[in-house]
Amino acid sequence: MDVTRMRDILIPHLSQIREHAFLNSEIGMVRGDHTVFSLLMRQRPPFTINDHRLGIIMSGEAEINFNLQDRHLKSGTLVYIGPGTIIHPKRLSPDLRIFGMALFTNFPMPFAQGQMPSAFNGQVRDFQLPVSEEDIATATHIMDTIWQTVHASDDYHRPTVTALVAAQMHHYDHLFHQQADQLASSRSREQTIFDRFLQLVTQHCAEQHQIGYYAERMCLTERYLTTVIRQTSGTTAKDWIDRALITRIKIELRHTDKSSAQIAEEMHFANPSFFSKYFRRLTGMTPGEYKNYG
Repeated sequence: MDVTRMRDILIPHLSQIREHAFLNSEIGMVRGDHTVFSLLMRQRPPFTINDHRLGIIMSGEAEINFNLQDRHLKSGTLVYIGPGTIIHPKRLSPDLRIFGMALFTNFPMPFAQGQMPSAFNGQVRDFQLPVSEEDIATATHIMDTIWQTVHASDDYHRPTVTALVAAQMHHYDHLFHQQADQLASSRSREQTIFDRFLQLVTQHCAEQHQIGYYAERMCLTERYLTTVIRQTSGTTAKDWIDRALITRIKIELRHTDKSSAQIAEEMHFANPSFFSKYFRRLTGMTPGEYKNYG
């Protein structure tokens, strides 16, 4: 979901959300209003996110699937969603309030090539950080200053905004690595393998449907990888690949004008007939039925 799609969704409701949202070709912001998320929920998830998004859960709760993993978000959590993330909101509480921003592809990122804080360099697709009240206060203060700056004039001072965005990204990056280091000390080798496998699957499932590819990328035997994935997650490696692939197909069917034949070709199926049979076997519907459903 990019800026064009966001604009299409939000503009008809602009008078309703004007005080709580900001949107131009470079940056979008939401400040505490539930309406925006209710509108997005009506757009038939799942979605793929095509930009960097940073948010603060101010109140309420949400059940959201990020990159095939269910997450429970609550007040006091910092959230990052990166390009390529598959997101499927399942439940949003009525009192959910989020203060967040989206950095669209036109946004002048405040880092030289190779200098992006490592939490945002593409190795991590998403993260959720329960943090202290002090860390939430810092993030909120930075976000609030960005909000005030973009509203100061139609032609806001971009160097100020990019510097503030850099500060926020460094704040998130510091907290991410702080918690990652703590988790690493208690995480088993098997859990680390599973996490890496799932990361690769969400990145490459459209082109790579076979377990052997992922085993080779991870320098493991196929047998060992399948054993670890089943023991760690209770689900087979092939099932995880199918879940990721079906989710990608659903996104293409619902949110693009591509034909089934085009999707089949792009996702490396032998032919449209095989693609249709595969989709129907796993969903109970043909691609055409799913596209028109609901």
